[in-house]
Amino acid sequence: MRKLRVALLMHDYLVPPEDVSGHDLMAVQWKTEYDVLTTLRDMGHDVRPVGIKDDLTVIRRAVEEFKPHIAFNLMENFHEIGAFDHNVVSYLELLRVPYTGCNPRGLMLARDKALSKTLLSYHRIPVPDFLVVHVGRKPRLPRRMAFPLIVKSLTQEASIGISQASVVDDEGKMRERVAFIHASIGTDAIIERYVDGRELYVGIIGNQRLRVFPVWELHFTKMPDEVHRIATERVKWSAKYQRKYGIKTRAAEMPDETAAQIQRLCKRVYRTLDLSGYARIDLRMDESERVFVIEANPNPQIAYGEDFGESAERAEVTYEDLLQQILLAGLRWRPERLG
Repeated sequence: MRKLRVALLMHDYLVPPEDVSGHDLMAVQWKTEYDVLTTLRDMGHDVRPVGIKDDLTVIRRAVEEFKPHIAFNLMENFHEIGAFDHNVVSYLELLRVPYTGCNPRGLMLARDKALSKTLLSYHRIPVPDFLVVHVGRKPRLPRRMAFPLIVKSLTQEASIGISQASVVDDEGKMRERVAFIHASIGTDAIIERYVDGRELYVGIIGNQRLRVFPVWELHFTKMPDEVHRIATERVKWSAKYQRKYGIKTRAAEMPDETAAQIQRLCKRVYRTLDLSGYARIDLRMDESERVFVIEANPNPQIAYGEDFGESAERAEVTYEDLLQQILLAGLRWRPERLG
């Protein structure tokens, strides 16, 4: 692959400093940005970090001055609103700039957990029963939904707003948690049937032709029995909490045929939601080994050593090759073919 001019789009507060001495590079907030920036440069690409706050003209100026072959998109929201992330990609399409990661339609479908579950259910892909409670409304459970349930933000990603209290076993706790999501997170709430069991992840890369990485699993090796095995905000982001409770991810141990069935299911999810670039599909497997799709995560965390990169390594795809494949998928994507 030829050497590329890459505009690396990121939030302005996550632009890595030029001098990183004195920083713990495994713990810095801008680890993903630093890993992608330094790896692409080591690969020979000409990379320009573009820090973005709330002004899209920053992107236009970078395009006009730098003339990138592709934009490597690390933006997770705009105006600090996750549901606005697709607008950044739409702007790149209007500028006719190739970009990495998911297209706008896939982002919109996947970010709305209720809409995505409705589409998946229509295509006979198993998802937990669910109910949406809009801000200002109170939950009224249909008869088909029985406790325990889990209450989450309808649109927020990265486990924001999820804690042990998210799993509820009576109406009083359910109402309290819905009110918490409305007041503290500021979004509608989604209530799902809680699937007690294993937490699984599957990484996928590609557009029309897909490559599926090995099934990955979240393990809680020191967690007390009475604690729910779920990916809370602290489980995902607190290194101290992870060390205390032995929270690790690694390749899932299961029969090859079971893993293959899960991978095929995830490819169906990817295509049903019109995803492109790369994504991670989150699933739960109950004690009867029934698998339910919880959500799809386009443009997941791709820092070195994170789940997506580790599962790629297990498939003999190095971190450098992974970033190169992400670039290739972006260069091959044609927005005008969607529809």
